[in-house]
Amino acid sequence: MRGAVISATLAAMLAAGCTTTPIVGDPAVEVTATAETEPVGTANADAADDPAIWRNAADPAASLVVATDKKAGLYVYGLDGKARHFLAGGRLNNVDLVELADGTVLVGASDRTDPALARVALFTLDTARGRLNRVETFDVGPGEGYGFCMGPGRDGADAMLYSPVKDGSLHGQALRWNGGRPAVETVFRHKLATQPEGCVVDPRNGTLYVGEETAGIWRFRMDGTPGELVAPVDNAMLVADVEGLAIAPEGREGGLLVASSQGDNAYAAFRLPGMEPVGRFRIVDGALGGAEETDGIDLVLGDFGPAFPRGLFVAQDGMNGAAAQNFKLVRWDAIREALARGIGPETTADGN
Repeated sequence: MRGAVISATLAAMLAAGCTTTPIVGDPAVEVTATAETEPVGTANADAADDPAIWRNAADPAASLVVATDKKAGLYVYGLDGKARHFLAGGRLNNVDLVELADGTVLVGASDRTDPALARVALFTLDTARGRLNRVETFDVGPGEGYGFCMGPGRDGADAMLYSPVKDGSLHGQALRWNGGRPAVETVFRHKLATQPEGCVVDPRNGTLYVGEETAGIWRFRMDGTPGELVAPVDNAMLVADVEGLAIAPEGREGGLLVASSQGDNAYAAFRLPGMEPVGRFRIVDGALGGAEETDGIDLVLGDFGPAFPRGLFVAQDGMNGAAAQNFKLVRWDAIREALARGIGPETTADGN
């Protein structure tokens, strides 16, 4: 998305015969990455896009990150950043995963192969071998597929699949796994005025948050009430484009929602459930490079081993120096510490 925005902005500047100063939001604290993934295989292009984290409760340091090369397919990385597997899959843009009641780790990704038909590609993750297995591809609806996120099932479904489409349409599908013979049914539709992409589901209550790139963050409670714009693009907390969204649930309804404020290379944190602004942070150069122009992000609390003892934050890096794009891995406790004055007293990963 950044290329189109930059091109349009540049054209407007040239037409006006003037230059403009980039918009920068409120001050952001700085953190550094602990690890980074190997670059995606597509070089010299906007290719890496979105990560999804699977936490290995039995062996936290053996957890995995699934991530997209949106020109080519899906990667599986270890926490050391090494690629465990690559599965060619075409134009897969956003990715998410859920662990089903039977232990199956189901991975879904938005499929942009047909610009006239949004689709979702489903996979299972072999967590022991760090490999993906293709299951099936489902139609979503008309328009080019773009965003994607998953959540726990409700009303008898095993999982919920949400697909923001480029034309502003939002589709929610209930998935029944049926022992490996999945079926989906569309149970939610909405239309935003402009292009959405990033989305995340609160696993505690099924609330859906969606980023409308140039407008802000919407909340859909799934109880029949209308959606509400809960965090507008204001050039303070959020500078367009609003991109990836991630959630750190704490307790019954608290925690944080984090958004990629792509327009000024920052990440904005909001306190749940009221979406009060908490603070902003950036991933800057340290032992490893920083992250700029971030598209997708993910965040999972809990123990990930010595390198990430209280949670893991993963962000796509849209620049990555002379190398192809990749993903940066950051300690969540380091982010919490950096934001401590805005967040208040420290809590444990489960909110106690």
